[in-house]
Amino acid sequence: MTDIKDKIQEELKQAREVCSTDSTSGECAAAWDAVEELQAEASHQKEKEPKKTSLEQYCEDNPDAAECRVYED
Repeated sequence: MTDIKDKIQEELKQAREVCSTDSTSGECAAAWDAVEELQAEASHQKEKEPKKTSLEQYCEDNPDAAECRVYED
């Protein structure tokens, strides 16, 4: 997910640079469209991540807790 965040930051910078001289140009609109598309993709990727149960969250925060031990046969 960090890769897409980095890409969004790059596109934001580029869009600001392109639009700093002429905010009504087609290039400016295209640059902001690219930013919007990346933000939408980031949102979709976040939705795909399964929600953690309260036990999973607890075990992530407290891996040494007795409730979080995993025994193998």
